[in-house]
Amino acid sequence: MAIRKLNRKAQVNNETGLATNTALSGGRFINRDGSPNVEVRGMKISQRLNVYHALLTMPQWKFLLAVVTFFLAINLLFAGIYLWIGTEHLGGMVANSRAEKFGETFFFSAQTFTTVGYGRINPIGIAASFAASMEALTGLMTFAVITGLIYGRFARPRAFIRYSKNALFAPFRNGTALMFRMVPYTKNYLVNVEVKVTLAMRVVEDGQTKNGFFNVPLDIAKATTLTASWTLVHVINDESPFYGFKKEDLQNAMAELLVFVQGFDESFANTVISRTSYSYEDFIYGGRFLPMFHPNENNTSTILHIDKLDDYEPYVLPEFEERQKGDQ
Repeated sequence: MAIRKLNRKAQVNNETGLATNTALSGGRFINRDGSPNVEVRGMKISQRLNVYHALLTMPQWKFLLAVVTFFLAINLLFAGIYLWIGTEHLGGMVANSRAEKFGETFFFSAQTFTTVGYGRINPIGIAASFAASMEALTGLMTFAVITGLIYGRFARPRAFIRYSKNALFAPFRNGTALMFRMVPYTKNYLVNVEVKVTLAMRVVEDGQTKNGFFNVPLDIAKATTLTASWTLVHVINDESPFYGFKKEDLQNAMAELLVFVQGFDESFANTVISRTSYSYEDFIYGGRFLPMFHPNENNTSTILHIDKLDDYEPYVLPEFEERQKGDQ
């Protein structure tokens, strides 16, 4: 099998914290968005569910949808309570039909929940007053939590980095290198940036197929600042874990490139991290990235085209040319 052709000079990385037994893992280790490709089972939902973390990290549209859904649900609940107590215990109501009464109680609930209290409708009696006071307390606590969540989502340190869709085997210094590039897409510029890359692949040891992890040294792994696109380059030489591998070999070994980025964000005044991965399906065997920045008309500043992050041109590499002809 092709996975036996492992370069023995490649440096093994035993610090990934990932499983080495192939039989106990499936698919890629890290998704493209940086999240671990792991399904958690065997725990109660109450133990597994972290509401605060979910609300803090979910996409913005989901967060807004959750807030609106909760607002509607809690007001429907209290509107039902007021209807159960009786609309005669709500002074100032002018509704006659059931639908109008439900509308009146719902909007009275919304006014009480938000502590707006326009004053036209007011609770009468102990039961209605107690329900209104409990709703007002619930509203105060809810808005305190939501305010904290909004601040946490707004101020939570994160690395605003985009990665190229593919990793390319490209010509480099009269040889071949594996390249991918990344770019910051907001004004949150990073300083003291460090990138670590690991190759995960299936290898055969003592007649057993296992997951192997190998360091992928970069031509430049550290940068003082990250303000524009950065092409990460791994030179393929006799010490590279890719040395001697062809397209079919990487496919058979289910190769996956794990990328870890760490830097200091000046805006957050905190260290941020970012992760992604490239599987063998994301590799382009022969190509060169196209430039994505150029000087402006007056040559006084640099124009960066984020939308050109994935652009590349095909390039035939001798080590892949024969195999590619055979594939066709």
